[in-house]
Amino acid sequence: MIYLVWQLIDSGFPAGGFAHSGGLEAVAQHGQVTGPAGVFSFARHALSQAGRSALPLVTEAHRRPGTLATLDRLCDVFLSNHVANRASRAQGRAFVTSMVRAFPQARLAPIEECIAVDRLCPHYAPVFGAVLRALDVDLDEAQRAFLFITVRGVSSAAVRLGLIGAYEAQELQRALA
Repeated sequence: MIYLVWQLIDSGFPAGGFAHSGGLEAVAQHGQVTGPAGVFSFARHALSQAGRSALPLVTEAHRRPGTLATLDRLCDVFLSNHVANRASRAQGRAFVTSMVRAFPQARLAPIEECIAVDRLCPHYAPVFGAVLRALDVDLDEAQRAFLFITVRGVSSAAVRLGLIGAYEAQELQRALA
């Protein structure tokens, strides 16, 4: 099972998460984050925010996948910023599509059906929890994977933006682990 989780959190897995900066690009463009100390602070806050906002949706969808429609609607209201809302929808769609194509034998049909029938957005956090449950990934591992992807997204964006180097990104990942 651990290899499956590694595959899902690998930046090469085509789920769209590698391109999501968590807002770092915007704050860097406004000059609010300019170097390694700013990136570290931003990443720490992004991780904290994800743990308090999105992780409960991941957790509940994993514990009770039958509540996916309710959780997706809650996430849609919760993400009142149009940019964050649109990003969550795009990431969720990309994640489901990638999972269905990469794991055709997995029990993902009920999730796809729920998304279609209930006309869900589908937001990334609840979809992530439901999909990892369908793949029999333990809740603790699913939570860790979600938070890892959050930090990796910020660190990867920081490298792309030239705010930190590749080694500093690895240092950041380790420090926030």
